[in-house]
Amino acid sequence: MFAAPDRMHRPDNQLVDLVFDYMRERLQYNPVPLDHPGDGEHLRRHLDGLLNAHGNNPADVLKLYDHELSRAVISADSPRYLSFIPCAPTKAALLFDMVVSCASLQGISWLEAAGAIAAENQVLRLIADRAGLPESAGGTFVSGGSAGNLSALVVARDTARRRLGVGPEARLRIAVADQVHSSVKNTFNIIGVEAFVVPTVDRRFTGEALRAALAADPTATDPAGSPVIAVVGTAGTTNEGIVDDLQGLSEVTRERGLWFHVDGAYGGAGLFAPSVRERYNGIEHADSFVVDPHKWLFAPFDCAALIYRNPQLARAVHTQDASYLDVLHTEGDEWNPTDYAYHLTRRARGLPLWFSLAVHGTNAYTDAIETGLGLARDTAQVIRDSEHLELLHDPQLSAVCFRRKGWTNEDYYRWSQQLLADQIGFVTPTGWDGETVARFAFLHPGTTMEMVNEILDTMK
Repeated sequence: MFAAPDRMHRPDNQLVDLVFDYMRERLQYNPVPLDHPGDGEHLRRHLDGLLNAHGNNPADVLKLYDHELSRAVISADSPRYLSFIPCAPTKAALLFDMVVSCASLQGISWLEAAGAIAAENQVLRLIADRAGLPESAGGTFVSGGSAGNLSALVVARDTARRRLGVGPEARLRIAVADQVHSSVKNTFNIIGVEAFVVPTVDRRFTGEALRAALAADPTATDPAGSPVIAVVGTAGTTNEGIVDDLQGLSEVTRERGLWFHVDGAYGGAGLFAPSVRERYNGIEHADSFVVDPHKWLFAPFDCAALIYRNPQLARAVHTQDASYLDVLHTEGDEWNPTDYAYHLTRRARGLPLWFSLAVHGTNAYTDAIETGLGLARDTAQVIRDSEHLELLHDPQLSAVCFRRKGWTNEDYYRWSQQLLADQIGFVTPTGWDGETVARFAFLHPGTTMEMVNEILDTMK
């Protein structure tokens, strides 16, 4: 009378073939098309009634996704996607992400997933080595830079509380630049600390400015006042790709015993590029460091590497205490990723990056990152040579901000919308000191100067 309750978990060869055929076709796109923003009413109409008591033919559902839903998603892995920070995962990483998903690989504890965690830790070690962090460094993969910043700064806060002998009621502050990423500001709201905002010099957070700001505020070093307990430096601001004075900031933090966190979510991958490596000097002194491989290390969403100089400090803060978890905490080779961030359940999101690195080698990654850096430099020169365009900042990494002389806010937004409608490019405007301007974010190694010039030609 009733269907077997496990029917959903039985092999369905037709369904497997359908999905594999679709994925094979998607993986073979070259280049990946941009596609378009979605229309809410159109999408609701196609989705209406789809989730029902009896289910649907899988071929029909996949057709709906292919023809309607997927085409209302702008592809971040298109070489013409030059907004925000793109994502350009390698085919090897995408394929292994399917392996991780179809095998239900998780990465919670050493007891349950030692093989997956050992591979993830190999990648974390590679990144830590590029940053010059000691052999003791380690951490975990989290969902993104926001999760990484939150987890690291909770450790900074609680470590400071113990050092200062204060409780949750203490008014603690963390020094940041006026250019700090929005996720750091959001973290402060969540963890109950305040921002000690230091003005930047040409949009760059310097050790000199930090030292002067701390000296000018007597409560910054007073445990009974509102002490500054940590400093956040940025290795590649999202808007302009500026790397802060990490060397100078690290000197101040070491002098004053402050936690030094480096947000390299976007720009941290530049550690793999010899042409810009010296910009990161000082990162070797970081107490915590975040870089998003789903950005410039060519991994799929969602993947961020969170690394601590002294992981035991993080473990003291993040380890969750429950009787059913006692079995996870034993002696020996134990390394539980759940002990190093606010998460418990997590997928082994570092494995696709591990597989791709093992397949392609680090030299291929260096070449791909250098390609983005070269595109930024070449584009900046084209803009300098133009009569109607104006470069706003020499690119340090792969972001280029510029203005079209004489344009209003409306001109930029109209231009951006038309670019996407014509499938020439996805380039959204950004802000620059209250002014609307244009911005390129180069990451995809398949982006060419021919594409860039085609876009720039539409601004004449």
